[in-house]
Amino acid sequence: MSDIPENDQHMPLVSHLTELRTRLLRCVAAIFLIFAGLFAFTQQIYTFVSIPLRQYLPAGATMIATDVSSPFLTPLKLTMMVSLFLAIPVILHQIWGFIAPGLYKHEKRIAVPLLVSSILLFYTGMAFAYFLVFPLIFKFFAAATPAGVEMMTDITSYLDFVMTLFFAFGVAFEIPVAVVLLVWIGVVDIKYLKKIRPYVVIGCFVVGMILTPPDVFSQTLLAVPMWLLFEIGILFGGLVRKRSEEESADRDDAQPPAPLT
Repeated sequence: MSDIPENDQHMPLVSHLTELRTRLLRCVAAIFLIFAGLFAFTQQIYTFVSIPLRQYLPAGATMIATDVSSPFLTPLKLTMMVSLFLAIPVILHQIWGFIAPGLYKHEKRIAVPLLVSSILLFYTGMAFAYFLVFPLIFKFFAAATPAGVEMMTDITSYLDFVMTLFFAFGVAFEIPVAVVLLVWIGVVDIKYLKKIRPYVVIGCFVVGMILTPPDVFSQTLLAVPMWLLFEIGILFGGLVRKRSEEESADRDDAQPPAPLT
């Protein structure tokens, strides 16, 4: 079979826009269906997310709500964000369904693992932040509270803070996918990535210094995984590039010779 996109028919622009609208509606529907299922548990979800801070609050201290509507709207906002995060597989599946007909078979064999890996790595980054980074950060903040100051965090401020870190760590854990993708499409090569390795390591520690408290242990806890993920990206990027070159050579060999004139 020839290595051409499965859908080689030129679809009208209106058909593409109609399909895009349908898939966007499916994404929105998935988010709201998940939100509807979680709506009854908004308070419990916020309680779970706030555990890393509450366990380090001084005895007798509690979180506070400085706005009248915060006790209702803040957990509701968190539940909507959780619904969006949980719907990511559905969203990516709809994106894949839209672009897949235009891909070659050898491109699909690489794109599918990248798609699955990106989902798993994003969730892994969020779990890493919640179970390892948050306890360190809030323990440091609680210990650094000046004498005579009572630590009482506003629930909306806390939500904004943790959601920023959730997203930051989720994106940071996409490093292997980004490296493989850049190597695959030919933006960079493995030799160049190995050459800039020292700068990447420094950059990882700079990011760790920005996102974590100013202590060496916390910074290392983020910087080392980021560096290891970069190395994993180089490893798999080399394998993907080698396989792509082999497949290109096989396709060139399969081409019939040009007729003699």
